[in-house]
Amino acid sequence: MKLHTALTIAGSDSGGGAGIQADLKTMTAHGVYGMTAVTALTAQNTTGVTDILAVPPAFLAAQIDAVFTDIPPDAVKIGMAADAALIRVIAEKLDAYGARHVVLDPVMVATSGARLISEDAVDTLRTELVPRADLITPNIPEAEVLADMGIKNTADMERAAAKIYGTYGTAVLMKGGHAVDDANDLLADRGGARWFRGRRIATENTHGTGCTLSSAIASNLARGFDMYEAVARAKDYLSGALAAGLDLGKGHGPMAHGFDLKSRFISS
Repeated sequence: MKLHTALTIAGSDSGGGAGIQADLKTMTAHGVYGMTAVTALTAQNTTGVTDILAVPPAFLAAQIDAVFTDIPPDAVKIGMAADAALIRVIAEKLDAYGARHVVLDPVMVATSGARLISEDAVDTLRTELVPRADLITPNIPEAEVLADMGIKNTADMERAAAKIYGTYGTAVLMKGGHAVDDANDLLADRGGARWFRGRRIATENTHGTGCTLSSAIASNLARGFDMYEAVARAKDYLSGALAAGLDLGKGHGPMAHGFDLKSRFISS
């Protein structure tokens, strides 16, 4: 049996709700064989992050080499890379191996507005990784950084998305979120601007939604779907994982990534 394959280059979440753990669960749920190159180890749970251990750039390079030289991935999802040196390694390896279907979740700014990586790393991300991606999936604060403009409404979203696509030549899926346009996201690519209408799920257990959405898109691209269909399917999956009502931990818990899996080994 041969499966479609995908590589996630991202941080590890010890709580299992985000990062490479969320990516692997999402890939499995899509029938895709997931592989990893870890950028950082984190000590975290549903209430927050207590410690971070960055991976040396040479070791990140070795992980990526190990994957591409043995099981070349059909798609690559890139998440948190908080250091400029790590970002440069990723960019170099994407070029060296001619990586296909690259989906970048440009983790720079939290929805609260807090900066998650240094200015140096932000600049390197913009110049080295964004132009190499097939799709980026910024939240509103991240899109504001990339477009260099404020975003307060849907018209702003459309202007910013067009500006980002025009500047970088990279398709952008701007995530509306409750702050601007509920669960509606905007895709800007060579096909123009297209909205994806989502349904608001009443839950506080949303840890890892960005990781999950981007890895679901990468999984669908790995399976051969075009960009529009890959995004549409990913949003449906995310809605299902949120609506399943998983409730773990004392804070903002994870989603039910396996909500649609059917197996005699997990049946009650």
